[in-house]
Amino acid sequence: MFYSVLRVIVRLLLWLINGNSHYLNHDRLPEGAYVLVGPHRTWFDPIYYALAGSPKQFSFMAKKELFKNPIIRFILNHAHAFPVDRDNPGPSAIKTPVRILKQGDLSLIIFPSGTRHSQELKGGAAVIAKMAGVPIIPTVYQGPLTFKSLFSRKPVTVAFGEPIVVDRKLKLDEEGQKLIETQMQSAFDALDKEINPDFHYVDVSEKK
Repeated sequence: MFYSVLRVIVRLLLWLINGNSHYLNHDRLPEGAYVLVGPHRTWFDPIYYALAGSPKQFSFMAKKELFKNPIIRFILNHAHAFPVDRDNPGPSAIKTPVRILKQGDLSLIIFPSGTRHSQELKGGAAVIAKMAGVPIIPTVYQGPLTFKSLFSRKPVTVAFGEPIVVDRKLKLDEEGQKLIETQMQSAFDALDKEINPDFHYVDVSEKK
């Protein structure tokens, strides 16, 4: 209930602030649970991912430090977030999302690069998807990269790619991980070109 109410409030706020959002290829989303993956380009792209995937509800990882504040902890807990120690992830970083996905009610948003300032893909998404038996849905966000620039009302676009199925028999060693990472990156590149053939992402932190 809290998640649904929060989603309505956030959708209204973003409409007032920007009012120019577009969600492409929603028909590619499966009915069951899945792992939604995409390049992490701004701190609010997971919000747009979650709105674009509506009515599906999502769980997501949040750094454990955010849970120290009781108000933020309440919001995160009721928004289906779970804490992760980025320095020492531990087994729970895999087991918790796998358990959530197997329950079937929630899907998962995860960024294979880990942070907004890295484009190097990591293997957590493939491991989680394989263990949970769910597909990976590649996704990209194009639009303003700072909260201030959202007020420019420049278009925000989120596009979904075709599902990537991790074969149960695939061994996720270095070669297996590379195979899935290549598929994800190819999907990201194709979606970016679908939205804008001239698109080139530049980390706003690099401009400073």
